[in-house]
Amino acid sequence: MERAANGLRTIFIRRRKRPIELTLDQIGHELFPLTNAREKLLKSALESGRNTRHGSIIPHSPIFHSTFFILHYYTLLFGANLCIMLPHMKRAFRVGIVVLLPLITLSLGWGLGVRYAKQQVAETMSQLEFLYQGKTASGTLVHDPEKEVNLALLWGVWRLLQQHYIAPEKLNVTNMLFGATSGLVRALDDPYTTFMTPRENTDFKEGLGGKLHGIGAELTMKDAHVVVVAPLKGSPAQKAGLLPEDIILKVNGEDIGNETLTSVVQRIRGPKGTDVTLTIERAGAEEPMDLTIRRDDITIPSVEAEIRETASGAIGVIALNQFGNDTIQEVEQALRNFQRNKEVVRGIVIDLRYNGGGYLDGAVELASLFLKQGKVVTVQRRQGEPTPHYVNGRPLDADIPLAVIINEGSASASEIFAGAIQDYERGIIIGMTSFGKGTVQEVFDLPGGSSVRVTVARWLTPNGIDLSKEGIVPDIVVDRTSEQISAKEDPQMDAAIKWLFDHEQSGMQAIKPATQPPLMQKVGKEIESEQ
Repeated sequence: MERAANGLRTIFIRRRKRPIELTLDQIGHELFPLTNAREKLLKSALESGRNTRHGSIIPHSPIFHSTFFILHYYTLLFGANLCIMLPHMKRAFRVGIVVLLPLITLSLGWGLGVRYAKQQVAETMSQLEFLYQGKTASGTLVHDPEKEVNLALLWGVWRLLQQHYIAPEKLNVTNMLFGATSGLVRALDDPYTTFMTPRENTDFKEGLGGKLHGIGAELTMKDAHVVVVAPLKGSPAQKAGLLPEDIILKVNGEDIGNETLTSVVQRIRGPKGTDVTLTIERAGAEEPMDLTIRRDDITIPSVEAEIRETASGAIGVIALNQFGNDTIQEVEQALRNFQRNKEVVRGIVIDLRYNGGGYLDGAVELASLFLKQGKVVTVQRRQGEPTPHYVNGRPLDADIPLAVIINEGSASASEIFAGAIQDYERGIIIGMTSFGKGTVQEVFDLPGGSSVRVTVARWLTPNGIDLSKEGIVPDIVVDRTSEQISAKEDPQMDAAIKWLFDHEQSGMQAIKPATQPPLMQKVGKEIESEQ
């Protein structure tokens, strides 16, 4: 017996002066045949075997072969000792030992070998199931992923790509790392929890600052589709006729059904002055339609204010396009300008149409301008007691008639404010049911410039309503069709102004500047906003 080139023991069987060379593997396969399916499984395990939490995959030489060999070895030693004793035994006893001993040895070796083989196959199949189904030892909740989660599948796929992918120049390590991280987050199936690459993170922060480039539309994922939350006021998207709830099917003729929100946004964005064609599906339309939009620099005014002089008197209109860094200061300035108007302002319209949200604190601060006391919103996090957010107790005007206009593009912080005004019956809500986003996100910056936006809480109105299920239902339902938008007709604004005159009081009191400090930049944004 000697070691062969492949590292296995080799048995030489001498027959008629010509030795026959058989490896233990060959003997094992002859003695212990496996089914084709299990043999393929074992071969796959042997080729890609790596240590797992439950031990090592079976080595190249099956252990039961060695067990069989050891049994044979010790049986031969025992037989040699018997041969020394045989001459001193009776002939019948010697014949019985010579015949029965090999049969007993063969039977024992066969039984133990088959039993061990079945055990090894079962363990291998269990290990492969553990590996390829992504199971962990800790159940559904993993406390320490670095210790409890086996990443052998990820590294195995990475090695396969390195060895076999036809275009190795595309195996960019950074892009693959970002892709793996994005897939990890996307597996939660939460459209508002996303991973952002450094470029996407920069675009996101620029959006909060009010400076963007593209078509000027807020998008989100809804039922696995990229859906328009709202076109920004005065944006190329609004001018081209893009509407809330439009579903984007293609960008420049390419299907985006399997792409992430961020990748679709990157497709839509481009150099100023170039065109992008969106194929959209719109409720009520028989077939998808194409909209060609010219990209431009997008500057989002946080607040737009004006005084509308009518035959019945003056009405102050404040349109909030988003809840950004300086929104509250701009609203305060608008209210002071209303105070200086020659004619008394008899009511205020807060226009939140197409306002996709912003900072949670911005909604609380805005409600504080019109409510004397009370809870604006309650935030329910994963653990702990719910956290209520109250007004600051320094309203600028808590009595003047107030009308709030919302539509399908009003979301998040807009819904927080409208919900508080509605629950306290401080004003009237006019328009269409809001978007319905009742979750709170926080942005965590990561090394290298990337970030992850995580849903950390749900929020409830003062009356405990979870608006993620139904949105804000207006007190007075008034629609505004695309034809009316094109004709610059605004029945929602008309209804709000009429209601204010019908419910006016003695007029607007003198407005004093609020004493609260300027709204500082926050890290949590309330809606998945992509322009």
